[in-house]
Amino acid sequence: MGETKNMLLRLDPELAERLGLVAQVERRPVSGVVRDAVARYVDERRRDPEFRRRLEDSLLRHADVLRLLADDE
Repeated sequence: MGETKNMLLRLDPELAERLGLVAQVERRPVSGVVRDAVARYVDERRRDPEFRRRLEDSLLRHADVLRLLADDE
């Protein structure tokens, strides 16, 4: 897996308990279950046309800001 980044995750107690049970049944660490779930979620977003449109809009807005900043020089 290589280098990793630590992150803090806050869950309500009921969800945390359910997550712990899933990990226990699968005989995996909770962090592995969460890592897989996050990877699937990110992949879903990447494939979602609406998300891709919003991403493109965001990139265009950032490009506009960069141009404005560069014009000040």
